[in-house]
Amino acid sequence: MKPTDEEAIVVAQVDVNETCSLARRSLASVHEPVDPRIRPSDLSADDVLDEGYVRQLGDFIEHKHHYDKSQSEKSSHENSREESDETIYVEFEDGDPRDPQNFSRVRKWVITFTASFFSIIVGMYPNVPSLTRRINFPTILSTASSSSAYALGDPSMIRDLNATQFQATVGLSMYTLGFALVPLVSASFSEEFGRQPLYFFSGLGCLLMHLMIALAPNIQTVIVGRFLAGAFGSTGSTMVGGTIADIWAPHERGMPMSLFAVMALTGPGVGCVAAGWIEQNPHLEWRWIQWIHVIWTGIFVVAVPICMKETRSGVLLTRLAQKLRKDTGNHHYRARIEDERASLRTLIYISCTRPIYLLITEPVVAAFSLWVGFAWGILYVLVESIAPAFRTIHHFNTGQTGTVFASMIVGCFAGLAIQLYQEKLYTKYASKKGPEARLFSACLGAILFPAGMFIYAWCTFESVPWIGMAIGIFVIMTALFVLYVAVFTYLADCYGIFASSALAGQSLCRNLMGMAFPLFTEQMFARLTYHWGNTLFGFIAVAMIPIPYVLLWKGPAIRASSKFAFQAMHKY
Repeated sequence: MKPTDEEAIVVAQVDVNETCSLARRSLASVHEPVDPRIRPSDLSADDVLDEGYVRQLGDFIEHKHHYDKSQSEKSSHENSREESDETIYVEFEDGDPRDPQNFSRVRKWVITFTASFFSIIVGMYPNVPSLTRRINFPTILSTASSSSAYALGDPSMIRDLNATQFQATVGLSMYTLGFALVPLVSASFSEEFGRQPLYFFSGLGCLLMHLMIALAPNIQTVIVGRFLAGAFGSTGSTMVGGTIADIWAPHERGMPMSLFAVMALTGPGVGCVAAGWIEQNPHLEWRWIQWIHVIWTGIFVVAVPICMKETRSGVLLTRLAQKLRKDTGNHHYRARIEDERASLRTLIYISCTRPIYLLITEPVVAAFSLWVGFAWGILYVLVESIAPAFRTIHHFNTGQTGTVFASMIVGCFAGLAIQLYQEKLYTKYASKKGPEARLFSACLGAILFPAGMFIYAWCTFESVPWIGMAIGIFVIMTALFVLYVAVFTYLADCYGIFASSALAGQSLCRNLMGMAFPLFTEQMFARLTYHWGNTLFGFIAVAMIPIPYVLLWKGPAIRASSKFAFQAMHKY
């Protein structure tokens, strides 16, 4: 159905005010992908598109719209072909500056930096309370390295809150549990309602939770605050990849993803170096770590409305379609993404199940989730051992032990150097290999990771200089950086606008393993010693080496069977 002459005048006026016109397409020609699980029967009538979800919920509770069900179904069946033909889908024209893909490079880098800044915040100060006798307070580590924050040693939190070691372990795991579970919902909702609101409210929630921990009168308050802080902070690890996929074309994503990885993975090192010396100061101790985090998170919350714009094209098109419906009175205009939120029931089903669905049904997501999840768990084991190992073997104090984590920072920058070369390889081979051209560095990282584990494990002797263990940490972090960037860029390329959901699926595996590993790390090292405990995990890392090689070899065939990957790749 085409707009009437009167409507066309209104549309033209809207287009002039908005600078550029919108493309109007039929269902068969629309480019914007939606969840392939959406069926024609799930689509709502045009006249209820602007009906609020609160009203829909009220109607559902009061059992409205069900009395004439058979008549409605019959009418819907008779008119389905006609309504399908009448629906007018709006899309951005090529070169439209409102399309996030066409933002200026300066705007793109500002958005990328601001989003990534949240990652370094949750990376620096996530696991604040050092709650055990052998595990220290400087809790300035990321979810991946939160154990290291605990492993720095001072009993200031135990002294102040009369905590036990078991409570410390629960506190550690609760942060990671929140980090694992919440993205299953928030990541998909960001794809439905937009990224910017979630960044703002996640930052605000994270700020309030760390304020709660800073003022905590007991360990129970700290544990609850840590879980909620992880829940709000999880946005920083799952939604940034989707944001980058929104605004950067596949061939441009390498360096933005590298910036994200640098901030996410240097956070643990920066945090521990600072925390080790802050804890040394009796006038600061554990509560000041929280206050510092509150300050930095406050800066992020203020920066979001100033520096960020909405990047989800489907959300922007929905707003424009709503404006067209209002200005023209023609309810046949809609954005393709509105098919996913046709009803409250459809919205909840799509948003809450997509990450799990991708994790279970997509071999690419499952394989990478297994690999990066286990690597994350091994990293937890490593960082859990750093503080006590350096303290008992080399007699380091808290400040010196914190400084050892600088090797993590150096390792990240070495990984960045490898990534720069990877970008050259991607440019050279992308036309032939597609997204699999992202995996050359991952193949190297798969070998470096167990190598670093073995170096670290067999330098844990008093007769071996401390630099040997530091070199092992450096190699592990170099490998982890390469792996981290490979996972995010490869999944972003494969799944496009569904990247946040795919990354939320792998985040679930990664953080559940991160939650579980600290629960047995201390017992494992007590039985196996640092040498054999880390060696065991080094051998398991060896077993994971084939994963990137298999994807490099068979990736195209695996992706060919995926409806999600096909839609995302077809858009570009």
